[in-house]
Amino acid sequence: MKLLLVGAGLSGAVIGRALAEAGHDITIFEARDHVAGNCHTVKDPETGVMVHRYGPHIFHTDDAGVWDYVNRYATFRPYRNRVKTTVRGQVYSLPINLHTINQIYGRTLRPDEARAFIDAQADTSITDPQTFEQQALRLVGPDLYEAFLKGYTVKQWGMSPTELPASILKRLPLRFNYDDNYFFHRFQGMPEQGYTAMVERILDHPGIAVHLNTPFARDQAGAYDHVFYAGPLDGWFDYEMGRLGYRTLDFERFTHLGDYQGCAVMNYGDADVPYTRITEHKHFAPWESHEASVLYREYSRLCTPDDIPYYPIRLVQEKALLGDYVEQAQQAQGVTFVGRLGTYRYLDMDVTIREALETAALFEKAPQAMPAFGEGQINKAKKIGYFNIKVGGRGGGGGGAGGGGG
Repeated sequence: MKLLLVGAGLSGAVIGRALAEAGHDITIFEARDHVAGNCHTVKDPETGVMVHRYGPHIFHTDDAGVWDYVNRYATFRPYRNRVKTTVRGQVYSLPINLHTINQIYGRTLRPDEARAFIDAQADTSITDPQTFEQQALRLVGPDLYEAFLKGYTVKQWGMSPTELPASILKRLPLRFNYDDNYFFHRFQGMPEQGYTAMVERILDHPGIAVHLNTPFARDQAGAYDHVFYAGPLDGWFDYEMGRLGYRTLDFERFTHLGDYQGCAVMNYGDADVPYTRITEHKHFAPWESHEASVLYREYSRLCTPDDIPYYPIRLVQEKALLGDYVEQAQQAQGVTFVGRLGTYRYLDMDVTIREALETAALFEKAPQAMPAFGEGQINKAKKIGYFNIKVGGRGGGGGGAGGGGG
């Protein structure tokens, strides 16, 4: 079949490769001048450092199949993400662990003592937390909340934690040992030559034609047997019911001769510091040696139509609008919505790849009955209550639609 994929990020690349290997004719339209989407990496010409152009991406997963998949296209080097945060003039370790707790309270607590101590700080009078702030106070009490959660949340989401739902903070990663590895997954690493090189290898197949700097218009879909669309879900419908809300990021680049901060990621939890974090990119490739360093300050703000969308807001208004678009998407013919923009979810890279592989397999199984959304997405959506709408097949056929958590 003649298939069009909109977007040359992980979703488009993985689906495209699988279906090209199955004998289909694959065309990919990419609006940007590069592949790999937001995990695009490029060597900085001034410093020689491999830069994560749209913010750092660390590969971490418990999915052995996905880990095997990416290692077919890249050599992954071991990497552990050890994040620090500067708060009130002090540097602390994240996620909150036994060292963090002992630092902020000036104690030398052992694990069992620290667990009991934090339990005593929790506000047990909050029995049914409704807001982010109430949930945080119920889990860890005022000290840890004020130091590590409140200011950062205000900057990241542009609103008070009293306005955010408790569901955003379902659980807080607290460690009562000295483990400062930010992720807990079995497989963790970085591609030695960067993510863009990995995606280029995935796309290196005679059945795949990639067209960069090529925006997609919906009237082009008729020339293909099916479209896999990784663009914004609301964009497919020309935003006719309004735009889904996102937060975006601004990056302020600067360089330094030597080592600027001694770690890859330094968060800034104080509300009066305008940026959320500074990333020093040479530390994402510790096997390389660079005298100079390139860094980015990150600023979060509301996304406008001209910005790159990063984080779906997913509050009440957005969920209602999302439900309207999902219902409309189920009636669309010849298109499947994929990836973080197509399903309006924040997705880690391993989940993106897994869903892309499942989507390609589902298409191979029954191309004429391909639903608007991948089969696994609706089950995830129901499980976490992502939609408060009824979802079903399109036009009396089978299949389902939905979204889930990233």
